[in-house]
Amino acid sequence: MLRKLVIYQILLILLMSASCDTNDHQDKHTNTTSNKSQKESLIKVNKYLVNAENTEIDNYIRRHNLDVVETGSGLKYQIIKHGEGEIAAVGKVVSLIYKVKLITGDVIYSSDQSGQKHFEIGHGGVESGLEEAILTMRVGDEAIIIIPSHLAFGLLGDKDKIPRRSTVIYEVELVNINNKIK
Repeated sequence: MLRKLVIYQILLILLMSASCDTNDHQDKHTNTTSNKSQKESLIKVNKYLVNAENTEIDNYIRRHNLDVVETGSGLKYQIIKHGEGEIAAVGKVVSLIYKVKLITGDVIYSSDQSGQKHFEIGHGGVESGLEEAILTMRVGDEAIIIIPSHLAFGLLGDKDKIPRRSTVIYEVELVNINNKIK
C-alpha cells in the first residue's frame, strides 16, 4: 500500500510539473525539449504502473492456482464451470449472479446484496472488461474474470468502493440471456 502511495505521489508531481506554464522568454526549442522530456517521464511512470499492476495480477493468478485465458486487451478469465445454454451476443440482455472483489480479496459488491446484474451487451453502462468476458460465455457458465484497471474503473475508481487504478475480480454465473430491453 505504501508503494502505491509513493507511486501516486510521483505521478502527481510529474503531472503537476507537466501542467505548469513555461516562462514567456524561453525560446521554442527549450519548450519543445522540455515538453518532450516531460512526456517521456510520464510515459515511463505509466509503463511502471502498468508493469506493477500486471505483476500484482500474475501473483494473484499464481496464488489462486488459476489457468486463465488472456485476451489482446489484457483481460484474463477462466471458465470454471461450463454451461450448455445460449451463447452471449451483442444486443442481448444478460443476467448475472456475481461477486466483485478487489485484488486483495475484499468483496465490495455482490448479487447477494444488490440482486442480479442485468445489462445489454454492447450498450455500455458496465466495465468494458466485463462485457468482453461475458461475450466468451454461455448460459450456465461460471467464470473468474480479472479486469485490469484500464478495462474497469480506470484512474478514478467508481468514486464509492473501488479505489482508483484498481484491478477488479468478478466471480460470475451467466444465468439468463433475453432479447433487447424495450
